Amino acid sequence: MAADQKALKATGRARPGGCGARTPSFGVWRTAIAVILLLVPHAAPVIRASAPSRVISLVPAATEMLFAIGAGPQVVGVGSYDNYPPETARLPRVGALLDPDIERILSLRPDLAIIYDTQTDLARQLQRAGIATFDYHHAGIADVTETLRRLGFRTGHTSEAERVASTVENGLARIRTAVAGLPRPKTLLVFGRERLALRGIYASGGVGFLDDMLSIAGGENVFADVKQQSVQASTETVIARQPEAIVEIHSADAPLGHEAIQEEIRTWSILASVPAVRTGRIYYLVDDRLVIPGPRIAEGTRLIAAVLHPGAVK
Repeated sequence: MAADQKALKATGRARPGGCGARTPSFGVWRTAIAVILLLVPHAAPVIRASAPSRVISLVPAATEMLFAIGAGPQVVGVGSYDNYPPETARLPRVGALLDPDIERILSLRPDLAIIYDTQTDLARQLQRAGIATFDYHHAGIADVTETLRRLGFRTGHTSEAERVASTVENGLARIRTAVAGLPRPKTLLVFGRERLALRGIYASGGVGFLDDMLSIAGGENVFADVKQQSVQASTETVIARQPEAIVEIHSADAPLGHEAIQEEIRTWSILASVPAVRTGRIYYLVDDRLVIPGPRIAEGTRLIAAVLHPGAVK
């Protein structure tokens, strides 16, 4: 996963090429978020120069952050998979994690480019062109608020970023308080699998923002002992882990109707020995806030808490 993998081609939005839009195949989304969640490097420190006037972002989560902290007017280009906030629809597309469009980027004359810190080749090209970079990395929820503050400092919106980060932290704290003391169901948090089949299952491991969201929402990750962000799980592994709840999270790029969602839930019925299947605790959630680790992450966490602990979270 939630997201902005949507772990999770890069964080999640299917908006290839130009300013147009088309919906990706489910397999592309599943593979993309898995790639992201498996790459967890460390971000380089940021040294502030003058506030940039022309910013591009290849990262959906960072794009959301920029608009949330008031830096939207400085944004002149966004990634292929960005569609929030709505203002991004009018901006040029510059590629994503796997397919950055360097010519398009250079044509926009940015003075700051927000890129994944695994995009080392792109970073070298931008540096040769005299364009400053801001390295972004996926990790835990604490990194979301840290990145908000770093972006605020770098773009000249320090106070606004502090306000947004504090709002996120306060929202998460309220969820923790609401579920404190309640039973914590062993939960399988799935962010991708093949349609109408239990193949290609990708689930949250025991680190990263998806695991943090689940923990804050009052669930116990069945893969808590697997210290990586993404786990590819077989049906045998799912049976062995005996989850008491199964929560599937998906991006809203290609939302399913009610009956299609029910069919997806029924797909799990072949695992009759799994407690979550026996008790009907299988939840299929479609919302971008679940899969993009941006300023709406507390809202996404609340959605998970609401199905694990109905009535506890207002």
